[in-house]
Amino acid sequence: MEKIRPFEIFTKRYDKWFDDNPNAYFSEVNLIRNIILNGLGIEVGVGTGRFSKPLDIEIGVDPSMKMGKIAKKRGIKLIIGMGEVLPFRTEYFDFLIYVTTICFLKNLSKAFEEAYRILKKGGKLILGFIDKNSVLGVKYSNEIAQNPFYRVAKFYSVEEIINLAQKNGFIEIEIYQTIFRKLENIDKIEPMKWDMKKVLLSASQE
Repeated sequence: MEKIRPFEIFTKRYDKWFDDNPNAYFSEVNLIRNIILNGLGIEVGVGTGRFSKPLDIEIGVDPSMKMGKIAKKRGIKLIIGMGEVLPFRTEYFDFLIYVTTICFLKNLSKAFEEAYRILKKGGKLILGFIDKNSVLGVKYSNEIAQNPFYRVAKFYSVEEIINLAQKNGFIEIEIYQTIFRKLENIDKIEPMKWDMKKVLLSASQE
């Protein structure tokens, strides 16, 4: 509950970030749009639906009632739940996305295990996250005391995520990046490039 509380208290502040930083926001949306599969998808940690809505993902999971209420207004079919225990049958979805969510999970290994379980063979797990060793990751780590959301977060390096994903069955990995400058300097939508800060985990399941 400690990790959920900030999202219940500061719901409007969370949602307003996307309006205040449109170029960074749409840079992330465009990257994900370029790598998702056709078919049935789900966003875990859907929040207020800021990614599912433009990406036409109809199903979302989130533990926050207040965030979920906004997501529902945006047309998302909301299931209240946690990434570690997903209420779906095995091999059900074509793709699953997490965007700036894995740092708030209590048991990331269990969440990856569940993602692998509900994905079809050849499905994709798409992770958008802040590398703890990046400039932005170091900045947020240093500002944890001032940020109610990241105060309860645990940041990971790309290498840590790759190792953990591989242990849970994800064997084909592609890495992409967008957002190359400080937020205040982003005056247009950023390009999509290969790098070590955005990870696409292809779930080639045996």
